[in-house]
Amino acid sequence: MSSRIVPVILAGGQGTRLWPMSRAARPKQFLPLTGAQSLFQQTLARVSDGDVYTPAIVITNADYRFIVAEQASEMGAPLAGVLLEPVARNTAVAIAAVAVYARNLFGAEAVLHVLPSDHDVGVDAGYLLAVQQAAAAAAEGRLVTFGIVPTAPETGYGYIKAGGDLGGGVSAVERFVEKPDLVRAEQMLAEGGYLWNSGMFMIGAEAFLVECEALSPETLAAANGAVAAARVDLDFVRLEEAAFATAPNISVDYAIFEKTGRAAVVAVSFGWSDLGSWDAVWKAQEHDEAGNAGSGSVTFSHTSNSLVVTDHAHVAVEGLDDIAVIASEDAVYVGKLSEAQKVGPLVKLLRAGKDTVGLTEIHRTAYRPWGGYSSVLNGERFQVKRLFVKPGKKLSLQKHHHRSEHWVVVRGTAEVTLDGVVSMLSENQSIYLPLGCTHRLANPGKIELELIEVQTGSYLGEDDIIRIEDEFGRA
Repeated sequence: MSSRIVPVILAGGQGTRLWPMSRAARPKQFLPLTGAQSLFQQTLARVSDGDVYTPAIVITNADYRFIVAEQASEMGAPLAGVLLEPVARNTAVAIAAVAVYARNLFGAEAVLHVLPSDHDVGVDAGYLLAVQQAAAAAAEGRLVTFGIVPTAPETGYGYIKAGGDLGGGVSAVERFVEKPDLVRAEQMLAEGGYLWNSGMFMIGAEAFLVECEALSPETLAAANGAVAAARVDLDFVRLEEAAFATAPNISVDYAIFEKTGRAAVVAVSFGWSDLGSWDAVWKAQEHDEAGNAGSGSVTFSHTSNSLVVTDHAHVAVEGLDDIAVIASEDAVYVGKLSEAQKVGPLVKLLRAGKDTVGLTEIHRTAYRPWGGYSSVLNGERFQVKRLFVKPGKKLSLQKHHHRSEHWVVVRGTAEVTLDGVVSMLSENQSIYLPLGCTHRLANPGKIELELIEVQTGSYLGEDDIIRIEDEFGRA
């Protein structure tokens, strides 16, 4: 192939199977579960070779747009586009919309490498060869999926039965198989020729859209309409909601790959996991001599085959086997590691309770394009928060109808605008913001600004913000 491959990164999922770390407001793709970088950043790194790939196109939930932009910026990774899904409609229309967008941007012959943003993938010579083989087949009109050679009778994955050899390391797809029970999974491994369905694809933009028109015309119509009426918002492309919402809520596997005669598969054996449960995270990490894996401040004593992840408190585990302890700022999960798939039903139980639903949606620390804040203490008419503002960033010019605020600078330098008057505050200085005043906080310095905010008033909700000016388009 002479032209570069267009990476397409699917980053809109809201999965909570890795609760309590993964929540609706910050799901697993944006968490550093297997290294210093988030899974999304690791996906960007895999497509960073400018000789092979163009800048990536990312499609994500509108709520995640600033996380995507910030994490890409941290890596210095340019993006060809960030498409925002107005409503959740599964992968078929998401990929179709990106294919339409990519065809407009790069031409009808563009080859797309479609990648989930929340998988753990080992890049080796076999991986790089598979990409070349799949791209060559896609350039000839094949819709290629990557099938992982199974190492165990897994019941959490779908399978692909490979068919006849098409040459160049590519085989036809004989059929797709739903997630099996254990007996069926063991039978397929014994029979041979079955591969795990990785959810990674290599497709020609035009070939894929032709198949959409033939096999799922409603999907194509929704994608065409959403892209045609899309609007640019800062560095993002907002797909048009009314058109996008008409798409069937269906995966690309069901809508296209299980029906098309163009389906092909490349069998690969590089390291891969969809990190769909805490036991999968444990398998992806390095273990001590007793089979334990830990992340954060952890002590194991007479413990084996266990996983501990903590982002706050020190966790010590004594005398246990096959245990998972996941400790976030405001919630702790404890269960058998081998039964980590049960986290999903547990999250549904938490969602059903009015006192616990928030634990599935937001973290105690909330991230914003300018930095973020952590809840420290809440009372009936007061709230204490820790704010952190990145160098060079500023919050919106705003006011509140129901609360006043007091800011105390802990670290860095704060530029405060209060009813048009600008003042500079350094460490240990403070300022009072009366109810109804117009105010703005900015960090003009070179280090992160940290301050304590004390709110008092009759209503302290985040929706009591009237934005007057905002560099992030939220006014």
